[in-house]
Amino acid sequence: MIAHLTLGNTNFERSRQLKKLIDEGKIRLGGNKNLKIYGTLQCKSGMKMKTANRVFFQSEKEATEAGYRPCGHCMRQGYLVWKTGGARLRHK
Repeated sequence: MIAHLTLGNTNFERSRQLKKLIDEGKIRLGGNKNLKIYGTLQCKSGMKMKTANRVFFQSEKEATEAGYRPCGHCMRQGYLVWKTGGARLRHK
């Protein structure tokens, strides 16, 4: 998990570092550290969150192991599995 604010001291530095990590495949998903939700980088809900709350993951496995759940908007199928308790059954 990578916190957005740790990517640089200015918005410009963070933006450049973020693009580099995405291009390298080290970041594939974004999350909200307060709500413990993760989703795609293109999710409109995720784009609205405060930078201070934003974290990034390389994989769904990394996100779920950190205690995050799928976004109900951009990852609907994963969210429905999580909601019905399927995610808990998979990890046991």
